[in-house]
Amino acid sequence: MDGQLKSPTSPTEGRDVVRGGMPFERPIDMPVQDLRHSPQVVRALGPAPARAVFARAIVLLGTLGITGYGLFEMLGIVEFSKMTVLQGVMVFFFTVTLAWIAFAAASAVAGLLVPLHKPKTQATLAGSRTALLMPIYNEDPTHTTSALQAMAEALHKAGAAQHFEIVILSDSTQADPWINESLAVDRLRRELRDIMPVWYRRRWHNTGRKAGNVEEFVKRWGGRYDYMIVLDADSLMSAETLIELVRRMQGDAHLGILQTVPMLHGHYSLFSRIQQFAGRVYGGIIARGVAAWSGNEGNYWGHNAIIRVAAFAEACGMPQLPGRKPFGGHVMSHDFVEAALMRRAGWKVRMAPDLDGSWEESPPSLIDVAVRDRRWAQGNLQHSKIIGADGLSTVSRGHFFIGIMSYLSSPLWLMLLLVGFALTLQATLIRPEYFSRSFQLFPDWPKFDAERMTELFIFTMIVLFIPKVLGMLRSLFTSKVRQGCGGFLGVTVSTVIETLLSALYAPIMMLVQTHHVIEILTGRDSGWNAQRRRSDATAWREAVRMHWGHTAIGVLIGIIAYLISPTLLAWLTPTLAGLLLAIPLSKMSGSVRAGRLMHSLGLLRTPEEKYAPDVIRRRDELLAEAKAPAQDALRLLAADRQARYAHITGNMPRPAESRGHPDPHRLTAEQKVRDANTLNEALAWLGPAEKVHVAGDPRMLERLAELPESG
Repeated sequence: MDGQLKSPTSPTEGRDVVRGGMPFERPIDMPVQDLRHSPQVVRALGPAPARAVFARAIVLLGTLGITGYGLFEMLGIVEFSKMTVLQGVMVFFFTVTLAWIAFAAASAVAGLLVPLHKPKTQATLAGSRTALLMPIYNEDPTHTTSALQAMAEALHKAGAAQHFEIVILSDSTQADPWINESLAVDRLRRELRDIMPVWYRRRWHNTGRKAGNVEEFVKRWGGRYDYMIVLDADSLMSAETLIELVRRMQGDAHLGILQTVPMLHGHYSLFSRIQQFAGRVYGGIIARGVAAWSGNEGNYWGHNAIIRVAAFAEACGMPQLPGRKPFGGHVMSHDFVEAALMRRAGWKVRMAPDLDGSWEESPPSLIDVAVRDRRWAQGNLQHSKIIGADGLSTVSRGHFFIGIMSYLSSPLWLMLLLVGFALTLQATLIRPEYFSRSFQLFPDWPKFDAERMTELFIFTMIVLFIPKVLGMLRSLFTSKVRQGCGGFLGVTVSTVIETLLSALYAPIMMLVQTHHVIEILTGRDSGWNAQRRRSDATAWREAVRMHWGHTAIGVLIGIIAYLISPTLLAWLTPTLAGLLLAIPLSKMSGSVRAGRLMHSLGLLRTPEEKYAPDVIRRRDELLAEAKAPAQDALRLLAADRQARYAHITGNMPRPAESRGHPDPHRLTAEQKVRDANTLNEALAWLGPAEKVHVAGDPRMLERLAELPESG
């Protein structure tokens, strides 16, 4: 393999950098994949491993058994022979939603019963070169570079830094983040000058978003690397995990993607603490289940995973989907698709839930989750145009279906509630027709077994809570998790609190995701906005603007339910409570004070807080020492010659414009800078797009530097 000849002999090899902060190009072909015709596969992976077959049997039989029992009971409740159309609709939605939660429960059981796949390999890192690849988009560079520096230093201590290189791929579209990135990368290079190369490239055209960013890197520089470990802007991984990922790839020539299971950490808001605790206590067993039944046909989540570059280039050239947005155009949730295409080409895609030392940060509030979910919802629903692609394995199609259902489940749940509401309204307000046929001797009495319905409801709740209960029990018997989460009492009480709070937030997210689905089905595109990763609090105004409609729906349904039947109101109380309290719940979700209160009481804790890994401690130290990003970065470049030089030399030249089609923003920026008599005047005149062009033009930057501050 070409990669066997690419290992650097020292951390300083290749330091002669072409302008733009990137090494000399090593192009690699990456053909666009045809979803209508699968390629000829030259690799045969053989039958699924025995543990995967066992896990699939557990999941399939468990899901069918639970769903079948629930359907049988529901048909008995409404009496199938006399079932009305509305009752039939309710039975349908109930069956689909029960099947969804039954699948989750069965996967958790599989995660508990099926042993993990832990490959034993004697492979070393010798002869390999791996890119620590971090695509970013208008991020705070102090956080990204602090994490990368902590990982590089940890690899250096482990004696493996010479096998890794940092590659930062920017798609930033705003001047301030871009300039701050350049300066942060310059500092990172100086800090790691004797440890690891640091490369940086910002694109002028964001074709294909993140997937396009990575694809361009692979096409131009992919030949330099054997593997790439793809990171998000909030990712952090230990040296031990990074090294083990490479060792497993080295030891299995058919392994294309190996996905870790990142744990959530790093935020103190209440909502973050809920997610972090849930991910640590329940997420592990669910991930084990998914890994067990996936076998060699696992999934890829877009970050905290290692990828064989040659395999990625061969199999994962992303096509554009026919039609208009939101279903057509560039593939948004590209990671699922890349995993499916990699598997279609005969490569293994595995998950590694046994590897600790992989982390990411959670959104800090309910509103931030809702904003992120809009983009994820569109990406997953877009997979409806890919799920039928030629040559995909059944398990890969299953991953697509699960992603689609994760968002369709909300409108399905809402429809189930509305149909049940309508049935109650019908029974209360509409007089039954007892003698519906001519010459009928005996009446058709309406049939609805309330006692049996109560028993079915209890059964459904048990199924719903199986993953939580199994996760909690497993955590109680795992000493590190138990002690890190507050001991027996801390885990138990925290589970109760998390369950209650999640139950309150669930109906809000149901309406949020239903709104997302409706927007997508009616043709609205999500766009591409930077994710807010840190927030001190959710403002009341922001919470009211986001959730006033949810509260109004809760009030309306509550009044109607009370007028129809107090019993109906009692049944709806768990759902209505979250909607009626949507605004204060959203406000509270982003509260760091509430999160710290829980922490001080020993609740909703995670092991990383008690046993902070070295790489997390080092990252936090670097963050504490780092200077805040410049708020007026163009002014900084004009005033600081060294910063200006670092920015100019650290970025690739702007692509040439096509003849006869000059960029109007560049033209107006040049004229404004030329006409300005002072720096303040120039900066006041320049718009956001024009500032980006000034930041990318050495002549205009020098002109700004020559201007006096003010007249």
